[in-house]
Amino acid sequence: MNIRITIGAAALALGLGAPGAWGAKPAAVPAKPDAHAAALAASQKCMDCHAEAEPEDKSAAGKPVKVDVQAFAKTMHGNGKAACVDCHDAEGFRKYPHKEVKPPQCASCHEKAVKAYAETIHGQARAHGNGVAATCANCHGTHDIKPTSDDDSMVSRGRIEATCGACHGDTKLAKDGKVPGGNVVAKYHDSIHGRLLHGDTKAKDRVPVCTDCHGTHDMRPKKDPESAVNRANIPETCGTCHGKVKKIWAGGQHGKMRAANVLTAPGCTDCHGTHTIADPKTPEWQVGVIKECGGCHTEYIKTYRDTYHGQVTDLGYTRVATCASCHGSHEILPKDNPFSKVSSQRILSTCQQCHPKANANFVKFQPHANKHRKESGLVLYYTALFMQVLLAGVFAFFGLHTVLWLYRSLAERKAQRGRAAGEGEKH
Repeated sequence: MNIRITIGAAALALGLGAPGAWGAKPAAVPAKPDAHAAALAASQKCMDCHAEAEPEDKSAAGKPVKVDVQAFAKTMHGNGKAACVDCHDAEGFRKYPHKEVKPPQCASCHEKAVKAYAETIHGQARAHGNGVAATCANCHGTHDIKPTSDDDSMVSRGRIEATCGACHGDTKLAKDGKVPGGNVVAKYHDSIHGRLLHGDTKAKDRVPVCTDCHGTHDMRPKKDPESAVNRANIPETCGTCHGKVKKIWAGGQHGKMRAANVLTAPGCTDCHGTHTIADPKTPEWQVGVIKECGGCHTEYIKTYRDTYHGQVTDLGYTRVATCASCHGSHEILPKDNPFSKVSSQRILSTCQQCHPKANANFVKFQPHANKHRKESGLVLYYTALFMQVLLAGVFAFFGLHTVLWLYRSLAERKAQRGRAAGEGEKH
């Protein structure tokens, strides 16, 4: 056996050294047979003690010290893949009882991942004193770390929602730690993505989970230009799954504006939301998204609400035209573009989707005519003006009538009381 490893293992058993002093760390390179045996020997003294601990035994930091040896052997670090002191390499671990124990140092083997973590929103929050921000152990576990491909891993697709939800699903923790968004996991769980993830269809293996949108060791705040959820990067992030839709959107007016760096132009999340993304095929969503269109096109939403289409959809019905019915959804183009659904070349076919008998005269109807502007037509303008004057006149006339009637009623009651008092004095 290699003499250097034998001496190192013996020194550790006596509490005199650490594997870092006698060779390369097993987790960083494939373990050789002699290194494997050395790691097992190096950890044996630790396991002899921690395996016998009671479940209620806690460290100075308040964490359980008991280790399930058999369960740990099946993990990424177990069965000699790494010695205990590869992770717990602080000075306080070299003597028993342990003193001034520090958290495990993942960087001793995972230097690249830890360096990337330091730049993430979690790492930055920790650096600025936010003690509730997630660490490596919060996401990956401690003595139960398993590969992502393992269904029991905390970072497997099936469990990532619960892992993130430990912080982002805790309303109190989110408030105390000033975690943005509040309980976003509950919103995600009820969204179309969450329902598909927990459904029985094949989509559950493709539907995005938290890390697909936000990243893993490159998770950055949305204000960071390099963040996957930065406003400028949202179409690219969503396009990872919705490639065909992204291509259509990019060819539309909104996509062209974004390409010209007009970030106020709507992207995916402006219409669909973020963690609350619903099924766009449902009537509720189709009616609700009209408000999103109106958030930018304020003048058009007012004139739309004056029409039959707008008033019916305002009541919650979708059997009449919505914004997308006429203008399209992802393929929206200006009216002067021949490919636009509302261009002079295509407007008739667009109307005929709902009105099969529509003709050239039918499409002369102005769906966004403004009754307060003469440009929309003098007949409409003066008719609306007449109706306003008529309405004001009716209210004014009957208002005055009501006031005079009230005055007369009060005067009559006063007179009646006077007559009743006079008759009483005679008797």
